[in-house]
Amino acid sequence: MYSDKKSNLREKEFICDMCNKSFYNKTHLRKHILLHPKKVIYNSTVCNTHLKTHLKSHISVKPFKCDMCNKKFAYDSQFKAHTRTHTGEKPYECDICGQAFAQSYNLIVHTRIHTGERPFKCDTCGKGFSNSSSLTVHKRIHTGERPFKCDICDLSFSNRGALKLHTRTHTGAKPFNCDFCDRKFSSSSNLSMHTRIHTGKKPFKCDICDRTFSGKSHLKYHIRTHIEKKLFKCDICAQGFNQRSHLNVHTRTHTGKKPFECDICNKTFAHASTLKIHTRTHTGEKPFKCDICLSAFSHAPTLKKHTRTHRY
Repeated sequence: MYSDKKSNLREKEFICDMCNKSFYNKTHLRKHILLHPKKVIYNSTVCNTHLKTHLKSHISVKPFKCDMCNKKFAYDSQFKAHTRTHTGEKPYECDICGQAFAQSYNLIVHTRIHTGERPFKCDTCGKGFSNSSSLTVHKRIHTGERPFKCDICDLSFSNRGALKLHTRTHTGAKPFNCDFCDRKFSSSSNLSMHTRIHTGKKPFKCDICDRTFSGKSHLKYHIRTHIEKKLFKCDICAQGFNQRSHLNVHTRTHTGKKPFECDICNKTFAHASTLKIHTRTHTGEKPFKCDICLSAFSHAPTLKKHTRTHRY
């Protein structure tokens, strides 16, 4: 009796979005919502997803709290997955290549790299993707949508990752460090590609001639060498090229143009890569190390030549 009087003095502040019935606490509201027929739940104004699994995010019941950052979660599974961001634990390992992941879903998506499975198809062009988020980003190519805007220069991007990478062009941040030569990079993909210079790893293979490459873009350019038609023609000698960049480099053999200048001695070069190698004569940088005797070299061909001396 006393309990009923006490309840009447309190306002029922927790309201069901489906039928407007009100409750004294979140627990009663949560139990009540689950009584609604599935048809009503899935078409509710609260959310178009399955509310039984998403419900707690709407009514703010988050009993699992992270001791490290105080972030709260509705489910134990979400809490455990989050904890791995602090511990670095990666319990899900690929049976094919051994790469490990913190979450089982990431392993599932990764496995599709090996199987070639792409279950998420674009309705506009038919292109397939290994995960739904990649499809969502891809669709913006057709719609022109660029919801992620830079606060500094107002450029906009189709995905959050591209915006984050772009922002580093303003801040100069290079958070990814090479373990071999202390060079730093603004993205993990650039670091991975650079690291292969040291390891010699070439995971991208041409299906036509079996030649391997350290980067996907290099493979893409190489495949064009198998295509007879060369779209980019030199205006001076009519020589054809598969890539515009190759045509630009070739044109300099006619013009003698050397647009890349050394900041230290003002010597000029026709290619950026040649300038990069030259700069090491000033800095003394030797990023290419022999795995056998630890001798270091300023560029890769010299290391390759040196490695042959260990064979005899």
